[in-house]
Amino acid sequence: MALPFLPGNSPNKQLWKESFHKSQHFAVSDGVPMLVGSEKPGIGGELLYGQKIKPNFSVYPKGQGRDLPAWVAFDKQALCFDAYFQEAVPEAQTETYRIRKCKIYFYLEDDTIQVVEPEYKNSGIPQGIFIRRQRIPLPPPDDDQFYNIFHFNINQQMVLHSRTFTVTDCDSFSRDFLTRLGVCVNDSITIPDDPYSNFRKQIEKSMKPLRPYERRDTLKQFLDHDRKVLRFFCFWDDTENMFGDPRELVLHYYLADDTIEIREVISEIPGRGTVPKFLHRSKLPKLGPAQLKQPGEVTDRTVLNVFASASQGQRFILDSLKTSGVQDEFYKDCDLAVGREVNVWGRRVLIADCDDFTKEYYRSKYGTEDFTPVQYKAPPAPKPPRMVPPYNGFGSEEDSLVSCQSLLPLPPKKDFRKFMEKDRCGLDSHVLNFRAKMLTKDPLDRDRMFIISFYLSDDSISVFERPQGDSGGLGGKFLERGRVKKPGQEQFKSEMSKYFTAQDLYVGATVCIHNRNFQLLDADEYTFSYMEQHADEFPKANVGNIISKLRSIPEEKQSEIRKFLTLSDPGNAGVIPYESFRGLLTGLNCGLSEHEVLVLGRSFSERVERPAADVGLMLAVAQDFLKKKPFDELPAMARAFTHQDRHKTGRLSTKQTRTICKAVHLPLPDKLLGDLLSRFADGDDIDYHAFLAGLNWLENPSPPVKPEDTLKFDLNVKFEDGELSVKNVNYSSLLHDVFSTPSNNADLTTTIP
Repeated sequence: MALPFLPGNSPNKQLWKESFHKSQHFAVSDGVPMLVGSEKPGIGGELLYGQKIKPNFSVYPKGQGRDLPAWVAFDKQALCFDAYFQEAVPEAQTETYRIRKCKIYFYLEDDTIQVVEPEYKNSGIPQGIFIRRQRIPLPPPDDDQFYNIFHFNINQQMVLHSRTFTVTDCDSFSRDFLTRLGVCVNDSITIPDDPYSNFRKQIEKSMKPLRPYERRDTLKQFLDHDRKVLRFFCFWDDTENMFGDPRELVLHYYLADDTIEIREVISEIPGRGTVPKFLHRSKLPKLGPAQLKQPGEVTDRTVLNVFASASQGQRFILDSLKTSGVQDEFYKDCDLAVGREVNVWGRRVLIADCDDFTKEYYRSKYGTEDFTPVQYKAPPAPKPPRMVPPYNGFGSEEDSLVSCQSLLPLPPKKDFRKFMEKDRCGLDSHVLNFRAKMLTKDPLDRDRMFIISFYLSDDSISVFERPQGDSGGLGGKFLERGRVKKPGQEQFKSEMSKYFTAQDLYVGATVCIHNRNFQLLDADEYTFSYMEQHADEFPKANVGNIISKLRSIPEEKQSEIRKFLTLSDPGNAGVIPYESFRGLLTGLNCGLSEHEVLVLGRSFSERVERPAADVGLMLAVAQDFLKKKPFDELPAMARAFTHQDRHKTGRLSTKQTRTICKAVHLPLPDKLLGDLLSRFADGDDIDYHAFLAGLNWLENPSPPVKPEDTLKFDLNVKFEDGELSVKNVNYSSLLHDVFSTPSNNADLTTTIP
């Protein structure tokens, strides 16, 4: 049943149409009205009855189409065709026509054509762009249309502006493009010869200006070997002459033009004048010295005057037989070798040695392998040792040594490279911290605890005493940072004193600092990690060396170790407490220090995660630092935070917060500031209002803190008295790696003797 023709039920083709413009079909040209748009579409761009769309530009190849306009798809793409046209020459006697070669470029983006004629030397014809880039119409009667891509093919003629061009060939891109369009591309044809061009070639071949021609091309040698010089170390024995002495020379052979230059090595012997060059750069003859030649006698070519007349001029010809030429032999690179003599204008110069580039050159070109240097002089006598006076006690030993080495006293040089590599960089402090106690018989000093810090940037040591509760001692700085000499050395001596290095400090070691003995009890996590990461520098932290020591112990002790470890683990869990493991290795005298035992336990251990510090304690310590300074720039910090908060969210990134704290010189240690920012951070953002409120000791005061609490954040050290970072040791993995035994606990019990 059909729908009635009512509003809303009948189909309307113009329902979604938006364009209703009418094409302009009429125009006035020179006052005459005429029809100009017979092929234009109707209203809104719709085609009229019987109209077809004619593409204005090139189409896409089949199967390669994209929804892009031609000026985008074919941008900077053109088809190149080789062609020629024949031009008549009516007024010349030697030629009647001329074949002119050219190239036809078809630009795919807009169907424009350009014809370019290559330029030929001495042609006498204006050449270059023959037809500028434009759209060219077809010949009549189709002159209302333009050439497109389907009008091009090989071995066909094209009429471009009344001139007939014959297409002979095309490049590979044009051939592939036409093939994808479905065009059957014809085979290439040859261009006919131009009679006048052949005549010109015959004339040029008959011209021989040199008669006979001698090619002397030195440009290639110059381009291949420019700035390449062979260097030989030579010796000239001039002792036979009066006041003569041996001379050391350096011979430079320039490969670019086969010239030789000799320079003299200026010795320290006075009394003889020096010149900048022993031999100026020139070609060196083999048979010198000889009689000097007349000017013009030594030439590259010999010219003969065969005809001379005042009226008809002169005629010259080259002497092909070179009857009057003088041929001298000059030294080439093949004549120079280590051990040979060179005649330098009557002076016999011995080649003693050469540099690495010269050796590689002769090895690659001539296959020479023997470059044994010639010993022409005795080895230099060793310099007598310079005696250094003993240290006199004024200043440091380095300062006194430098004052003895020069008349002008200079400050001692420091190892700048080591300072740049080992100085503090971000969170990497390059400071090794150890907890130590004083070895003394005084009962008051036995309980004193110290922190010994070793700075890797300059090998300096500082000692800090930790305050003890109800001990009467204040604690604080015990030793100023500086290099510490090892004990048992003479004070006033000529040799430099030996100082403590990083390898001398390890857990269990005893160091004597200014006549006071300290025993290192523990180290912080950074010290252990740094020494283990740089095990090649610290033998005590090298797990490979420790395992090698355990493998070298006798079989009896190995059996005792297996038996003890198995009995210490009645539940067959595979782990034992670290204290039991430490007592075993210490009691068996395996040759391991306390630090090596601790490193071995850390390698096969279950680490203990220490609890993080309380935020309230950190804020109390921070307020204590701000009170002591005193610091009153909190309002300025608040303004800076508000200024950086562009979106007024009350939050800033951790990096921006740290930058502002550093800009206002917030007097907090780096460790404490970093811990506070990490605790206040929510992801990467920090609520700076809460951060400022916690630091404000005037409005939100915190309870007083103890000195030991301040010390925890003032130093980059984490020591917990009576608590070890290693709790349990996985002895099954240890036995498997050290003694190569199975890790199964049941098998371990059966192998125990």
